[in-house]
Amino acid sequence: MTPEHKGTAQLTTAMMLSGTLGVFVVESGASPFDVVFFRVLFGALALGGYVLARGRLRDHGFTPRTLGLAVLGGVFIVFNWVLLFQSYENTSISVATVVYHTQPFYVVLLGALLFRERLTAARVGWIAVAFAGLILVSGVTPADFTGGGTYLTGIGQALLAALLYGLSTLVTKRITGVRPHLIALVQVLVGIPLLLPFADFGAMRGTGWDWGWLIGLGFIHTGVMYVLMYAAYAQLPTAKIAVLAFVYPAVAMVMDWAVYGHHIGLVQALGVPLIVTASLMVTLARPRASAPAPRTAAHGPEAASRTATPAACEA
Repeated sequence: MTPEHKGTAQLTTAMMLSGTLGVFVVESGASPFDVVFFRVLFGALALGGYVLARGRLRDHGFTPRTLGLAVLGGVFIVFNWVLLFQSYENTSISVATVVYHTQPFYVVLLGALLFRERLTAARVGWIAVAFAGLILVSGVTPADFTGGGTYLTGIGQALLAALLYGLSTLVTKRITGVRPHLIALVQVLVGIPLLLPFADFGAMRGTGWDWGWLIGLGFIHTGVMYVLMYAAYAQLPTAKIAVLAFVYPAVAMVMDWAVYGHHIGLVQALGVPLIVTASLMVTLARPRASAPAPRTAAHGPEAASRTATPAACEA
């Protein structure tokens, strides 16, 4: 098996696991804050064990600046998860996941706004196409704006989650010389004290087998999934990563239908290819040679800053 074939298998597996995330969240029966708290707790144990076993703490490469950036990215990631899981409750796993998958467009827009990264007319056009698709997928009607229902709130939560994910991506892109597993470990460790005041331990008593879903979120969807993704990113071209990222929403929609009987309507379905196509065009657009992406020399491809935040992942 060639490295690219191995990386394809690893990333496909990781994206398929990511697509089952919503079921684990819903089946746990816990509140979004409790779910994310235990996800980061068990995820820190999983990633910490991996990092220690591989001896990655030696020559970690962190400086006060890059450590601070990792912590800030962790704040964005943690609350991104909370909002996404709240969106599951107010909409559905399918709708929330597709809406959340607009995060590549926020990365482009925020990069232009905050860091004066070049924004071409073509990218603006594709972003407009994506948000036209978003309107279709959301299924929002004028009545939702006047009825005071939770569905519109859920759409907003998914959009805000995507925005926070975009902010985390931009912050993490500026970390160089540090292995992505270490950045991810810092980000989940940040979530433990951050969410501790919001966790309701009393509500978690006697949940029985529901603990299995929470443990799975930490060890499978944060430990195993991240390790597979980072290993794959070091072996795959950007084009293949961008395409395989769409395995995640596809699996999420199938799981939502198979487990809960939820499916998007015909008009909503028309918006999915618009978002997919626009996302691919924005992601694969080549930057000008005069503005190369930052590279990492310390650890080679595996430590490239782009791998520190999963592409269109799950969270």
